[in-house]
Amino acid sequence: MTKISVVIPCYNDSKSIMLLRDRLTAIFTGQLPQYDYEIIYVDDCSPDDTWSEIQQVCVIDHKCKGIRNARNFGLVRNSFSSLLYGNGDAVFLVFGDLQDPPEYLPEFIKHWESGNKVVVGARKNSYTSLILRLLRKFYYRMMEKLTKNKIVSGVNFFGLYDRSFIRVLEQIEDVQPVLNGIIAEYAGDLKVVDVTQDKSARGKSNINFWGRYDLAMMNLTSYSKLFLRMVTFIGVGFGLFGVLFSLWVFIQKVLYWDNYSAGIPALICGVFFLGGLQLFFLGIIGEYLLSINNRSMKRPLVVVSERINIDESQAEEANRAIRI
Repeated sequence: MTKISVVIPCYNDSKSIMLLRDRLTAIFTGQLPQYDYEIIYVDDCSPDDTWSEIQQVCVIDHKCKGIRNARNFGLVRNSFSSLLYGNGDAVFLVFGDLQDPPEYLPEFIKHWESGNKVVVGARKNSYTSLILRLLRKFYYRMMEKLTKNKIVSGVNFFGLYDRSFIRVLEQIEDVQPVLNGIIAEYAGDLKVVDVTQDKSARGKSNINFWGRYDLAMMNLTSYSKLFLRMVTFIGVGFGLFGVLFSLWVFIQKVLYWDNYSAGIPALICGVFFLGGLQLFFLGIIGEYLLSINNRSMKRPLVVVSERINIDESQAEEANRAIRI
């Protein structure tokens, strides 16, 4: 029997753990009875009662399994490692706050059965502020111009992933994996489904501005060389401009020795402008160096502290996948 592994990254999702299990069980028993399934909750060391709720649901339903990280490793690392825990023919990732409705699973499976190895949901609506939506729209348009691989906008890991694609993920030795970019680069048979999101059961997002900024810069430095090359080109351009300007000043001084003066205000403006430009590009280079530094350290994605209803073989396979 074909098996679907449902993996659920959780953080402060105590209010929705049991409800998510009920909705998933109703989907499999009512609409997908031909499929075997497992439900794996992955708690990123939540400070609330999320782990207690997972323990209770695992006692009630032995198809439910629980994994708890030793500490909070963040959305990206927890989501990526969660995909590696499922051992089914396909892995369905849905977040624990119920913002992405699990009822899209039957539609995802139809596309998967038609041959799409990766089926992801792209949000049509958003409960974030207008400024954040505009920034996100600008960011994705910029990424389309800067990268050779088309980054799908509105995607947040919610989707169905074939076992063959999971094997590709297992080969990626990156402690800060950017799933959007990986999908764009390696998912040849990709299907994007428009998804209408609900409000988060926890009431607000776990990601603040700096978290979003970190994700954006990881994506940019991982999949775009243009910024670094732009530094070189602009530097060469300003160098040529400086040579030509110096030549012009020299000619003017020779022709109008007593009357001509370049002017202190122009000099001050030039110094401040070039200084600001240098600091900006040093920041860009610093982001790339930070990205290289993070990826050069051979660290495991996450460290697991507890497991529930997971046998030894599955635990060993998961440990190999996340390089513990």
